[in-house]
Amino acid sequence: MAHSFLTVLVPSVIAFAITLVAVKFVMWYMGECGVTTHDINKRHKPTVPSSLGIATAFGFAIGMLVYVFGSSFNFYVPVASLEYLFATVLAVLLVAFVGFLDDINVRSKATHTTGMQDTRVGLKQWHKPLLTLIGAIPLMAVNAGVSTISIPFLGMVNFGVLYPLIIVPLAIIFGANAFNLLGGFNGIQTGTASMAVFGMFLYSLAFNLYTGLLLSSVLLAALLATFVFDFYPSRIYGGDSFSYFAGTAIVALMVMGNMESFGIIIFIPWIVEFFLHARKRFDVTDLGRLQSDGTMRPPYGRKIYSWTHIIMNMGKMKEWQVSVTMFCIEGLFIALAFGLKFAALI
Repeated sequence: MAHSFLTVLVPSVIAFAITLVAVKFVMWYMGECGVTTHDINKRHKPTVPSSLGIATAFGFAIGMLVYVFGSSFNFYVPVASLEYLFATVLAVLLVAFVGFLDDINVRSKATHTTGMQDTRVGLKQWHKPLLTLIGAIPLMAVNAGVSTISIPFLGMVNFGVLYPLIIVPLAIIFGANAFNLLGGFNGIQTGTASMAVFGMFLYSLAFNLYTGLLLSSVLLAALLATFVFDFYPSRIYGGDSFSYFAGTAIVALMVMGNMESFGIIIFIPWIVEFFLHARKRFDVTDLGRLQSDGTMRPPYGRKIYSWTHIIMNMGKMKEWQVSVTMFCIEGLFIALAFGLKFAALI
């Protein structure tokens, strides 16, 4: 048992360290290249480098390759399928690259995009689901996951070949794009992603799912390293490279760790966010309006098109308080998922 935990701990520690170094490099490099955005939640609207997801994806990939290295050189007998691990790494790197293409489309003149004036135009709406489908190909190729899934209140359902060929691709597309919708506040994406993955880490630990434990531990390490730089006041923005990476990684973790039912419950905040945005045909901003006392006012008054609008309508909150409240909401869904699991409902 101690040996198994060591094979999880070492890649995780290395992933954390590599991600820290990678973030520092990406901060400098994107700043030099002009891949930046304005932090409009601050009074002086400072310019902040973007595309943090490249560093996170790199750190996660190196962490997983450390595990592969140890097994290839016979330091230990691998417990997790190397084929599945390589497919997961390739999937998240491909989707992070798609997000990077979105991040680097920076214009010198502000243009109206998703309810606001922004210098970053990015990919067209129809490009995003099409290109994020690329991330599903490695998982489809290795026939990832188990086709029999426990559906809440329905029991076990066997989807057969539909699972790897239809359900997994649709889940990747939806996961990457839905995760991309909830943002706009320092640390809100890196923090909620860390919470979700921590929930799956606890689930894997509680139910002795080694592959899930390995993937969630390494992914959590990379996410926490990025959260250090992204939380208020943010020194670098995640960008679409991060949101696409995180959404895809969470879905891949559900599939590879055989915890789809649990994962769906903890992903509910992003499912709700998708439908809230859909009410305004996705032409909506999560951002608030900065007040003289440093608090944020919802952009559409009492009209709700995002979790952040709900939070800002709860009372006067500063930017970091909006993010922390969202972390707590995700924590409640993690608790709900465990409650349903122990009640044998999922």
